[in-house]
Amino acid sequence: MLDRMSETNPDYRVVLCTAGSDGQAREIARALVERRLAACVNVVPSICSTYRWKGEVVEDGESLMIIKTEASRLPELRLAVRELHSYDTPEVIALSINDGDPDYLAWLGENL
Repeated sequence: MLDRMSETNPDYRVVLCTAGSDGQAREIARALVERRLAACVNVVPSICSTYRWKGEVVEDGESLMIIKTEASRLPELRLAVRELHSYDTPEVIALSINDGDPDYLAWLGENL
């Protein structure tokens, strides 16, 4: 037996992706929504990312995109991010949405 959430929304995802600037994040966000690869993208400016790159620990200012989409669109979304992004290896991490407001999730599906 399926639970209520599975019947409503089995395949929606939140994708995390960083960009080197607020401007680039906004450009990528707009393109993803225009292409219907995302229903909504939140851009969180001015985060600090600490990571290892080419053997060195680096701290950089970035902007975080919180992208709402569905699993079936992930391959095309990844390709679009690679096309639009300035990074050699852009972050694209998808997390399953296990629960959510049914009205919001219905809206999400209508806008993809």
